[in-house]
Amino acid sequence: MKLIECPRDAMQGLGHFVPTDLKITYLNTLLAVGFDTLDFGSFVSPKAIPQMRDTAEVLSGLAVAETKTKLLAIVANVRGAEQALASGLIHYVGFPLSVSETFQQRNTNKSIAEALTDVAAMQSLCEKAGKELVVYLSMGFGNPYGDPYSPELVSEFTRQLVEIGVRTVAPSDTVGSSTPEAIETLFKHLINQFPDVEFGAHLHARPGDAPAKVRAALRAGVRRIDGALRGFGGCPMATDQLTGNLPTEEIIQTLTQEGISLTINQEAFQKALTLSAGVF
Repeated sequence: MKLIECPRDAMQGLGHFVPTDLKITYLNTLLAVGFDTLDFGSFVSPKAIPQMRDTAEVLSGLAVAETKTKLLAIVANVRGAEQALASGLIHYVGFPLSVSETFQQRNTNKSIAEALTDVAAMQSLCEKAGKELVVYLSMGFGNPYGDPYSPELVSEFTRQLVEIGVRTVAPSDTVGSSTPEAIETLFKHLINQFPDVEFGAHLHARPGDAPAKVRAALRAGVRRIDGALRGFGGCPMATDQLTGNLPTEEIIQTLTQEGISLTINQEAFQKALTLSAGVF
């Protein structure tokens, strides 16, 4: 079971700037917990996401030599991918490819066709660097804009990604609109069609909805789940009302109830929970 902690997703929509030193302290505590992956920052335009303007500085302060947790950084274009790969410390480069044309324009200021061209270039860069590209299929469970949506459409996007060489795809419930039934249906559909792809669940949820969504993903065969401590965050490019990430503590509790054992440093986890209150 792979747990991906996403403080970047939690921080990016905050109105106040989290000081760089506090980010580093918080992220280093998370690195000690034992997550498979830490989505720690974004190499994107500081005008678009001011909170992430210090990602390079934050990266230089992370204790990567003392952890087995892999680092993931989100990028919005090829230049961002080049920046992320330059240090050699980042294992995963994440790119949000939207199933909705409206949201692709809103999120990365380009069309889906242009974004797919970027994905191909990023995949090539990652292969040359010995790193992995993770493509998040934004609006993967529908969108609020009236753009076309269906599980078959998500399959078609996945097919194009597989042809490019992408092997990790994470349908993303960008506005928290999915139901457990829709989650189970989509992931079963995708996993049956593309058995060699690692599918991740990047879900958002309203309070109380997370356990049912996690169980639905598990029933479908998903073994890669994103969360953020206390469920903070959401996508500031999606709607004015942010729907939170799946609370990591609720994911862990649900997995434990389902009999899935996790290697988690509880002392570091509790310290991170305490620190999160000050960060957010």
